[in-house]
Amino acid sequence: MVKENGLPEGFKKGLEDIIAAESKICKIDGQKGRLYYRGYKIEDLAENCTFEETSYLLLYGKLPNRKELDQFNKELSRMRNLPNYVVEILEKVVPKTTPMEALRTAVSALAGGDDDIKDIKTDYHIAIGKSLIAKFPTIVAYCYRIEKKLELVRPNPKLGLAANFLYMVKGKEPNDVETKAMDMDMVLHAEHGFNASTFAVRTTVSTLSDMYSAMTTGIGVLKGPLHGGAAEAVIAQLKAIGTPQKAEKYVKETLANHGKMMGIGHRVYKTWDPRAKILKKEAKKFSEIEGDMTWYNIAERIEKIMISEKGLYPNVDFFSAIVYSDLGLPIELDSPIFALARISGWTAHALEQYDDNRLIRPLEWYTGPMDLKFVPIDKRK
Repeated sequence: MVKENGLPEGFKKGLEDIIAAESKICKIDGQKGRLYYRGYKIEDLAENCTFEETSYLLLYGKLPNRKELDQFNKELSRMRNLPNYVVEILEKVVPKTTPMEALRTAVSALAGGDDDIKDIKTDYHIAIGKSLIAKFPTIVAYCYRIEKKLELVRPNPKLGLAANFLYMVKGKEPNDVETKAMDMDMVLHAEHGFNASTFAVRTTVSTLSDMYSAMTTGIGVLKGPLHGGAAEAVIAQLKAIGTPQKAEKYVKETLANHGKMMGIGHRVYKTWDPRAKILKKEAKKFSEIEGDMTWYNIAERIEKIMISEKGLYPNVDFFSAIVYSDLGLPIELDSPIFALARISGWTAHALEQYDDNRLIRPLEWYTGPMDLKFVPIDKRK
């Protein structure tokens, strides 16, 4: 049925509120601000699970017991190192690209060293997923150190993925507080339903393309400032404001000029993003440890103004940016960190799509001209 505005009944720009598939991986309640991975509350997972445990849950549909987790950790540890040819490629492309572009290139390059890439068996897809979960932190850390002309820090098999990432970036082992914060952040970013990058991953898989192609698609979509690039924009925003006293003026001027406050609002959540609540506590804790509450206080001022005047709440990027900064991580790694966490969710969705596949092929509503008269090229003006 066509409505009065000429659009079909049920049309939603950007597929907003359109259900595209069934899934057992993630549940988001945007009205109540709740998030579940495989039925588990995100608050419980963030507080009690490592990123490895969470990844296992997403891939296999259940939390691992001690034996299963130990085996999983050993597998990931063995897979962390990059082939020499991939390191050589990074050394060539990093000076000319952003970390996200270099990550995308590295994943494509890894496909070139896989002789079994056409294998369509589930076990093989899982193997690729685990390999990429293990290698993403190494790739991102190497991108940073190559760009800064620092000696590469090889993965430490004794450290978990979160601690190992901080170690490879900064060159020293993190303490327990830093490790817990990094682990928690990665758990919170691991999965989030049919977001843009995950939907793109599933679309790629639906053509029966390979896992590397799917993950490269995810990276490309996540790179956009309206998705994974938001945390970087939050830091730029905090720097532009400078002090808590200037926050209100900045917000009101931005809104008056029809600008957007980065890290505020979400397509799904109509209240607090539960991940933002958790990260707000971490941001406050780290700011107190660092002895500098400036950015936290600015963020809190922005939060209160936007909630009271616009009814918009912080999303996951708003406080994660402060946590990354307090962990000593450079701003240019904010989006790649998102990717190295979300790879586990992408893998889970890819596996689910392969298991019950139907080509994703939506329709469009054509609004252009019709029955134009063809004019030969020599008679065209």
